[in-house]
Amino acid sequence: MSTLKNHVQLIGNVGQEPIMAILESGKKVARFSLATNEYYKDDKGEKTQTTDWHTIVAWGKTADLIEKYVDKGKMVGVTGKLTTRTYTTDDGSQRFATEVEAKEILLLGSKNDS
Repeated sequence: MSTLKNHVQLIGNVGQEPIMAILESGKKVARFSLATNEYYKDDKGEKTQTTDWHTIVAWGKTADLIEKYVDKGKMVGVTGKLTTRTYTTDDGSQRFATEVEAKEILLLGSKNDS
């Protein structure tokens, strides 16, 4: 049952080219946005789509995989957990960011694949 705690699974399209960085500690990190779409019928019976955007962060070997194979528009599956971090802006304001920390990436194809 502990594997169900803080567990996220998403399938969507990459919204931007992944941003890669190597930290002072030598750890590699990849960051990108992922769009997930939901389809439903509205009150008039018309098909409607909503899109949610998620920030995905990956470390180490998962970041290496993203750097090598993931591009804008590519459809991927992500398994990981939600994380929240705080940071201070240049003007001194404190901000919060919720992200998905990816543990696994599944390469599913590109947006233009048949």
